[in-house]
Amino acid sequence: MPHQRNRFYDITSDTATEPTDDMFGIMKTASRGDDVFGDDSSVNALEAHVAQLLGQESALFCVSGCMTNQLGLRTLLEQPPHSVLVDARSHIFNYECGGLAYHSQASASPVVPHNGHHITVQDVESNLITDTICSPVTKVVALENTLNGSIMPLDEIRRIREFTLSQGLKMHLDGARLWNASEETGVPLHEYGQYFDTISVCLSKGVGAPIGSILAGSRQNIIRARHIRKLMGGGWRQAGFLAMTARHCIDKVVPTMKQTHLLTRRLATGLKALGMELTYPCETNMLFLNTAPTGITVNALAAALEKCGIIMSKDSGYEVRIVFHYQIPEHVVDTVISVASELVEKRKFDPTPINYVRPTGTIYPTK
Repeated sequence: MPHQRNRFYDITSDTATEPTDDMFGIMKTASRGDDVFGDDSSVNALEAHVAQLLGQESALFCVSGCMTNQLGLRTLLEQPPHSVLVDARSHIFNYECGGLAYHSQASASPVVPHNGHHITVQDVESNLITDTICSPVTKVVALENTLNGSIMPLDEIRRIREFTLSQGLKMHLDGARLWNASEETGVPLHEYGQYFDTISVCLSKGVGAPIGSILAGSRQNIIRARHIRKLMGGGWRQAGFLAMTARHCIDKVVPTMKQTHLLTRRLATGLKALGMELTYPCETNMLFLNTAPTGITVNALAAALEKCGIIMSKDSGYEVRIVFHYQIPEHVVDTVISVASELVEKRKFDPTPINYVRPTGTIYPTK
């Protein structure tokens, strides 16, 4: 069992993984060069490896997914006025501090997918901004895969790419959890990667590394991104120990993702059997839960789980996101179902009515 310092199991996010003792041992074997000047062999090896996995020419190791997304977009965008078409639920639009406007002087064009699951080529075509007199013209289409744990179909990505090429547009992928999509579907990373000009993949979410994300793209795009990274204060020096740890996690943790997905779906099935509802499809490692049909609040469930050493997000209402990662063992699923079952049973004898109206148009978090 991976090391858990506090003996708590955190199911709030897959960013909650803890570095293991093995990782600290691996750090000692890393090179100690200066990555600002491209002189660290461990960083260079990681970048080359991930670029190859994604079918791209080059890659850049950075501190966070927010940075790699912003670098990718800034690299593709040139002269305002311009805009980026994004899913209304996307991380780029909701959780990157307005970085698109700050760094690239670009506005976001948020699109709510017509099918409720993923953006289609019809969504892109009908929301494209082409007015060169009064509007910020669309220059980049940014997709996210997975988004809220759901997998974007490869065929739809291909159709969008064909359309954007016909319009002279660039494409960026926030692939923070692309690893999960690839492991679940069996589609190699490079088959997704071939359709994008820049791709961001996270190393500190389900992959389990302590720090880092990678931006991949053409050699020229990455040369430009490296320059902008320095401009933004993102040039780091002796980062080899982080690169070595990330490579270890790619090799050892990524292959376990499908098992993590199975555990997540088993929990979803167990909670649905108690009368709770899923508010979003459970396709990989994320579960979006509505507890209202049982009358159990999220805070009540979270408080009961905390007594059992399980940390779940708290909310005063009835909707919550649960995220699994490789450090969540099978018995956590059993415990959550058992605790929820006890609460539901007790609620049967509580005559207090609940007054709950499920909100419409909810934008579920992707952090």
